[in-house]
Amino acid sequence: MERLDALKKLVRKDIAPRKAGVMALFYPKANRETHLLLILRNTYPGVHSNQIGFPGGKQEDTDENLLHTALRETEEEVGVPPSQVTVVRELSQLYIPPSNFEVQPYIGLYHEARPFIVDTTEVAALVEVSLNQFMDESIVKHKIMTTSYASSIAVPAFILNGYTVWGATAMMLSEIKELFKQSL
Repeated sequence: MERLDALKKLVRKDIAPRKAGVMALFYPKANRETHLLLILRNTYPGVHSNQIGFPGGKQEDTDENLLHTALRETEEEVGVPPSQVTVVRELSQLYIPPSNFEVQPYIGLYHEARPFIVDTTEVAALVEVSLNQFMDESIVKHKIMTTSYASSIAVPAFILNGYTVWGATAMMLSEIKELFKQSL
């Protein structure tokens, strides 16, 4: 309830949100075990500095749609050509008040995974999470965090490879995890 009340105060009806597309990319590692790719964003002056997220970013005027944005940004950030990604589906759009972004996430498969080519100006590190780890219920915790809308608030989070993943990315991960559970 705290989050909902705080978000109501943050939302400005007179400012249209910026649009972004991100890709939840699943791929086989050398052992053929399926992994999910997350990235640690570089440190920069901005709301999402040094946070874990999916490859993706802001829609450009030249992008045909948000799927094109997600695929273009995935190629720019981690070197995966759009022609090598099979898009499985869209996820729920998500509004992020602190940065005024409306994000459209997608799930994609990278069947013939080759080594990633990291754009070090945008990506500090790759966070490769095995599907087994991702589906383990023990990785979901509640952490006390200070956010843009509250201090010392309990937020749901995923603990993945030593990183705390919370906020919008955690919401997207929760949706993906729930879809997987429904299909098993």
